[in-house]
Amino acid sequence: MKSQKLPRLKPIALLCMALALPWSANLVQAANLTPEEIAAVKGDGIDNSVRPGQDFNKYANGGWEKNAKIPENKSGVGLDDMLAEESDDAVARIIQKTLQAEPGTATRKIADYYQAYLNTAAIDQRGLAPIQPRLDAIGALNDKAALATYLGKNLRADVDPINNTHVYTENLFGLWVSQGFHHHSKYQGYLLQGGLGLPDREYYLANSSDMVKLRANYQDYIATVLKMANVPNADLAAKRVFDLELKIAKGHAPREDTSDMLKADNTWRKADFNKKAPGLDWNAYFSAAGLDKQTEFLIWHPTALKASANLVSSISLDTWKDYLRFHAINQRASVLPSAFFNEKFKFYSALSGTSVPEAREKYAINATNNALGEEVGKLYVAENFSPEAKESIRSMVTNLLAALSDRIQGNTWLAASTKKEALQKIKNTYVGVGYPEKWRDYSGLEVKADDAYGNAERASAFEYQRALAKFGQPIDDTEWCMNPQLVNAVNMPLQNAIDFPAAYLQSPNFDLNASIATNYGALGATIGHEISHSFDNTGAMFDAKGELRNWWTKADLARFNASAKALVAQFDQYRPFPDLAVKGQQTLGENIADLVGLMASYDAYHAAMKQKGLQPNEATDKEFFMAYAKSFRSKVRDEVLRTIVITNEHAPEQYRVQTVRNLDAWYKAFDVKPGEALYLEPKARVKVW
Repeated sequence: MKSQKLPRLKPIALLCMALALPWSANLVQAANLTPEEIAAVKGDGIDNSVRPGQDFNKYANGGWEKNAKIPENKSGVGLDDMLAEESDDAVARIIQKTLQAEPGTATRKIADYYQAYLNTAAIDQRGLAPIQPRLDAIGALNDKAALATYLGKNLRADVDPINNTHVYTENLFGLWVSQGFHHHSKYQGYLLQGGLGLPDREYYLANSSDMVKLRANYQDYIATVLKMANVPNADLAAKRVFDLELKIAKGHAPREDTSDMLKADNTWRKADFNKKAPGLDWNAYFSAAGLDKQTEFLIWHPTALKASANLVSSISLDTWKDYLRFHAINQRASVLPSAFFNEKFKFYSALSGTSVPEAREKYAINATNNALGEEVGKLYVAENFSPEAKESIRSMVTNLLAALSDRIQGNTWLAASTKKEALQKIKNTYVGVGYPEKWRDYSGLEVKADDAYGNAERASAFEYQRALAKFGQPIDDTEWCMNPQLVNAVNMPLQNAIDFPAAYLQSPNFDLNASIATNYGALGATIGHEISHSFDNTGAMFDAKGELRNWWTKADLARFNASAKALVAQFDQYRPFPDLAVKGQQTLGENIADLVGLMASYDAYHAAMKQKGLQPNEATDKEFFMAYAKSFRSKVRDEVLRTIVITNEHAPEQYRVQTVRNLDAWYKAFDVKPGEALYLEPKARVKVW
């Protein structure tokens, strides 16, 4: 799932625009690439000194990688960065046009939001005045019931554990509203763990010297922020805040558990919260959050919920108030005076390896996309996505669905009952290409051209109210969770739907003038990847209606798990650093989707050529596999690579390319021999479907 689990989203996307959205931004970072650099990243990039069978990524992309330079304000550079740059440029042109729109219209809101964010002089002049009412509210908290009310009032719909695999929030908990695991016909509230300023529990618990140093620097950063906010005894307060976060982190579930749907499947009745997670006044919390009419919730991280609720009771109110002050400022540093922005960049840049921030315009585009995404997207697709492209891609989708259906139909070990369910799931799949069928209405969002902080707060509250408004309404299986101008793609298992935003469907991922083999090697593999998420270790647990249900026979599931285990072992062997290896179980869903998607796309490209009266051959197979490898072209800083390995559900790009070693056709196309590093005996080549 990804983006269902970040889909074929490149892991570097998680680190994009860290100041605005730490660890979970939905935009691949644009890299300010020059025309020459764009031409280079689109070029062949081959390193002929490397045999394909030794390292297919180095062979296909090594020539480019040797010469590619990561800008000092970037954590990485690559093909998706180039596409993101082109998308940002298009959005920037759109924003300039919206300046001419009538005041108060939805289109003018785009310009006003962007201009307010861009006006750092006005932001600096206002100082802490915009956030002062919130700081005053924190200071006025006089008991734990008031604390519960504050926490509930500031709950936001800022997580999505399945579609975007966005599981980070600085709020103590995060809310997601979607179809129920067991009730597809109604919306349900999901509660997830949160409350940390660092990306993941491992950053608090790991004992490496780098992590120890990072934690010390984080505490110093907390102290700096509190001093700038005139909090008395800031150094002592910062230690209390960090110690509280450490306790919160100890209660958090590990990243692998977040991807386990069975561990996430915990339905609690609202009436039972005080008994199951004592310490927090849940009645006050839910009332303040506007959730008091909901009778039950799905608790994604029950141990974290229990631990954090207990901390509300056991930790002093003064410590909680300092914690809330820090996070209120940290969350909005990009729309507070520049000193706060600069201090935040100074600390968080250590996690990305960047030495200078983005141009302010880049942050402004990102913020505007997040606040008014589909309004911007409506204008983006009108100028950047043709009906001809949509029709051609729809044809590819049809071929990919047919190819996967054929693979399932021809499977020799699946029981007839399992095949029937799997084929029905493919038949029921909704595929969105380019943009949603229905656009969101932003008429209820107030945007002021001179209030960057207020705009951010109102946009967050608007999205929260939009989520709450789903309760009691008919399910919309065609709703999108990504903007058309986003370089990404997504599988949404609860909706049994797949979406491909227009910005991803650009050259070289897709080109109307490219060969069939090239388009299927690049975009086709992504389409196959997303479809395959419906049958990865997570997606295979959801049925054709999108409900969590075991529709496998015992023998089929055992065979599937055995293949998955072999893929886990394959990726466990990859070690980007001497002290850090890829986690095959953590990345399993993405690795299955890569493998099955590549196999299905290979079959579909052969079928597509034959439909045109053409005959596939080794030369076109080479084209196909080279386009696949090129689609992962990227280069990231070591700091980012470590973060990806620790926190992300995608393996690093260079290892995803090596998925080709499981396809027999790749060996023939590139004359891969026994003894070469990537060579696998035929029986060791993983075949999941």
